[in-house]
Amino acid sequence: MPGTNLTRDEAQQRARLLTVDSYEIELDLSGAQEGGTYRSVTSVRFDVAEAGAETFIDLVAPTVHDVVLNGEPLDPAEVFEDSRIALPALLTGRNELRVVADCAYTNTGEGLHRFVDPVDQQAYLYTQFEVPDARRVFASFEQPDLKATFQFTVTAPEGWTVISNSPTPEPKDNVWHFEPTPRISTYITALIVGPYHSVHSSYEKDGRSVPLGIYCRPSLAEFLDSDAIFAVTRQGFDWFEEKFDYPYPFAKYDQLFVPEFNAGAMENAGAVTIRDQYVFRSKVTDAAYETRAETILHELAHMWFGDLVTMEWWNDLWLNESFATYTSIACQAHAPGSRWPHAWTTFANSMKTWAYRQDQLPSTHPIMAEIRDLDDVLVNFDGITYAKGASVLKQLVAYVGMDAFFTGVQAYFKRHAYGNTRLSDLLGALEETSGRDLKTWSKKWLKTAGINVLRPEITTDAAGTITSFAVRQEAPALPAGATGEPVLRPHRIAIGLYDLDATGKLVRSDRIELDVDGELTEVERLTGSKRPAVILLNDDDLSYAKVRLDPDSLAVVTEHLGDFEASLPRALSWASAWDMTRDGELATRDYLSLVRSGIPKESDIGVVQSLHRQVKLALELYAAPDWRPTGLATWTETTLDHLRAAAPGSDHQLAWARAFAATARTDAQLDLLAGLLDGTETIEGLAVDTELRWALLERLAATGRADEAAIAAELDRDKTSAGERHAATARAARPTPEAKTEAWASVVESDKLPNAVQEAVIGGFVQTDQRELLAPYTEKYFAAVKDIWNNRSHEMAQQIVVGLYPTLQVSQATLDTTDAWLASADPTPALRRLVTESRAGVERALKAQAADAAAAG
Repeated sequence: MPGTNLTRDEAQQRARLLTVDSYEIELDLSGAQEGGTYRSVTSVRFDVAEAGAETFIDLVAPTVHDVVLNGEPLDPAEVFEDSRIALPALLTGRNELRVVADCAYTNTGEGLHRFVDPVDQQAYLYTQFEVPDARRVFASFEQPDLKATFQFTVTAPEGWTVISNSPTPEPKDNVWHFEPTPRISTYITALIVGPYHSVHSSYEKDGRSVPLGIYCRPSLAEFLDSDAIFAVTRQGFDWFEEKFDYPYPFAKYDQLFVPEFNAGAMENAGAVTIRDQYVFRSKVTDAAYETRAETILHELAHMWFGDLVTMEWWNDLWLNESFATYTSIACQAHAPGSRWPHAWTTFANSMKTWAYRQDQLPSTHPIMAEIRDLDDVLVNFDGITYAKGASVLKQLVAYVGMDAFFTGVQAYFKRHAYGNTRLSDLLGALEETSGRDLKTWSKKWLKTAGINVLRPEITTDAAGTITSFAVRQEAPALPAGATGEPVLRPHRIAIGLYDLDATGKLVRSDRIELDVDGELTEVERLTGSKRPAVILLNDDDLSYAKVRLDPDSLAVVTEHLGDFEASLPRALSWASAWDMTRDGELATRDYLSLVRSGIPKESDIGVVQSLHRQVKLALELYAAPDWRPTGLATWTETTLDHLRAAAPGSDHQLAWARAFAATARTDAQLDLLAGLLDGTETIEGLAVDTELRWALLERLAATGRADEAAIAAELDRDKTSAGERHAATARAARPTPEAKTEAWASVVESDKLPNAVQEAVIGGFVQTDQRELLAPYTEKYFAAVKDIWNNRSHEMAQQIVVGLYPTLQVSQATLDTTDAWLASADPTPALRRLVTESRAGVERALKAQAADAAAAG
């Protein structure tokens, strides 16, 4: 819509003109149980640099009743359009604005989200404002560099709780008057309102006491493991306060597990919202607890980097997210007593895999992306912004040294507290403390796109002595459609030398750390030494690059991948094999063989579960179609064998049960799923609890073995919001034209589904066993997608655009249809990017399928 998409130029112009002092916001949420709209009153004080200047304030609201500027009423019909209220003839110096509006509750996870719990029929509210959605709740200058204080006054129903950035006051007549916040950006203000359950504690250090709170819906209270969450939180406080040398900057720290949350969590200052799927209703593996801990630490790190010191504009979004990701994982890996000292293994096998995939799409972009407007940033919460950026920060830490890095960060926080910065402010501080010139480093790493490949070049004599060793760096051409040129970069890497010991373990015998720059870097130190069994470039995963093994190392790793003594080199080798499979350098059937031979020795449960997902994806998209049934049959038998052999009650047993349920296909296998579900079959130690029951039922529904009656009966056992989502998935998964028509209509032809239910329906609709049934929806997708993008909120539209793209229709015809639509539909840049990324997945799958077919001989 015109006027909704704030541009960088507009934001810069407004920042030059305005200095915002304070907001006073009054919200009447007393009717929240019924929904609809609520009264929002905003009073904002701001200074203006130029007499008679004009600007605008942002607001998304069904109705604006009053606009009063410096005591003079303005006609809302004249000044309010789309999402902007025009502010004419401003005074030099202090100005005051009052806006009275009716704002709307949402069910999209944007603005003020309203959810009714089917267990108690109570409404639960929370705000989500990043990137531009504070304007859905109150009138605001919606850009990160116009910081101000915020004072909320909230009227809510009797017996409810209201949580915000400031400590929660005692209500008077169901009205909560909060103290003003410190100076913060609009997007990290927050309100969480409803009859939430809470647990309280504190963080104590040096005579300071920071109140800690954890909140969830009462229907989840029995599953809330608050002691474990507080333990991770205190670990983060200890480590961050030491490394940042800056006390926690807000008055309290609440963590609120909220329903139907689109992201993992959000760093609202002192009031972090977290998706409530992290309150585990059923048994999960340790990998899930590790992921939750990383999310908790990520948001806590944001209290300093993002909230205390905030980017000036969204082109530095990557720095916010990358810093929080890097430091959260470093905290897990290095904090005393951490439960997850192997966190860098998880990072290498999951986050970096995401980054490598994103960096090879036509939409690849520099880490420091060009953000021209809000549409640009809304599609930029991607693998480059988070995972590549964090990888490059890890590279930067190796490049300048960890002590110098954190000393620079400490100076940065002290210098810019409660202000806004650019990348140059952080790099300048790091140059001061490290003595390194980071200008060239920054230009090559942060302002260019694409990925480098590192290969060893080795010669040996007849006795097996190394006569020369060099690291060759390549800069492959960027994907078709990407902008920019390939570039060679400076890398700080470690080279690991591994040999088999007497027990058959691959053990590191030596390690060399060095700078690699340019096309060829000689490593003279290895000349004259005996060639080891495996030479692993980028050992310890210090840099961001695709790594290839020399033929001799590859042969040993293929035979002994599971025999690495340490988990990180295993993860790096697994990641390299997966990358080769995606690139068509390793056939899917050979990748399957590698996983089947190596996974029995893989102890890291996070790596095991990643391999499960990757094998399934490879078989479904990258396998030659005529061999795919054979590959899937082989893999499913493998999962069942491991399920039966796993230690009873172990994480591995649960992971293998889920992997088996995901691809079970024969009558006997589906009979086993049905027997586990109804109790006629048991596997020692395997608890068929609520979440596993749904996993079994969803597969039975997708294969036609469970009908609507079975789904309804399971929902009757689990009358919760999670149960409703699972039932929606199961119904959409049924292999009938009627089920697909119903699911499609509910998502595409109607806009009534809440965000979480829409996501569940899409997940059930797209079933890899149902390609023929789904084929007619390719044409329907392209007929509808532009209209959906133009008329739904961003989160809802992106779910549909990405989730319903015909990814399973791997054919040239799909590429041609996509190209024809891109040429004729004139999509917005953001929509074009999402469709082009999806198209690239089909193109990659075609290439990988050809490579797999060629491997058959």
